[in-house]
Amino acid sequence: MWIKYSIRITVFAIVIFFLTSNGAAQEKRKFLSLGDSYTYGESVASGEQFYAQLYDSLNNNDTWAEPISIAQTGWRTDNLLRAIKASELESTFHFVTLLIGVNNQYQGRPFSQYEQEFVTLLETAILFAQGDPKKVFVLSIPDYYFTPFGQEQEGAWVSEEIDKYNAYAKSVCDSMKVAFIDITPISRRGIEEPVLVANDGLHPSGAQYKLWVEKLLIEMRSQPR
Repeated sequence: MWIKYSIRITVFAIVIFFLTSNGAAQEKRKFLSLGDSYTYGESVASGEQFYAQLYDSLNNNDTWAEPISIAQTGWRTDNLLRAIKASELESTFHFVTLLIGVNNQYQGRPFSQYEQEFVTLLETAILFAQGDPKKVFVLSIPDYYFTPFGQEQEGAWVSEEIDKYNAYAKSVCDSMKVAFIDITPISRRGIEEPVLVANDGLHPSGAQYKLWVEKLLIEMRSQPR
């Protein structure tokens, strides 16, 4: 009687072990993308957005969950901060991408606003990335002057201001040990290579996003595991 009872307990324990182990093995990795139209993917088809192409590049063995994106066209740093708070996200992520600031510049907001709120956003991204700054990747602001829309503005000063924003973001990233991915030179090929610009004449095309992803993956793979 005792032997049979012991065998049942052992078999039950083994079944529970394999069920829980299998469940853990099936838990997929997650990433979060934060930003504005450049993350949202304005004017590109579904699946061509930056974060969608990144997901496709990573998910060869079906080990990644569908990415979560908090991003919308027209958002400034303050809009993104409010959206993050409203999302009430509680999960931690295996990595986080952040790209924000062009609308602060385009809408003529005080640079001091960006200085303050970018730091807050970066600290928030690190918290989402399990508190590990090596799991956060900041992308530089693209230069929309090198698009048909930008050329109509007749202001090379746009590039100077975007350089200012990017220089500040890089300095903050360096101080926090966060990777800063400079994709701005890619965006500045938009006039000579029209394929890199979406049909709206302003935003990046899927082809440009693909180049961003390739550059980001190089940086990600260089990070210690």
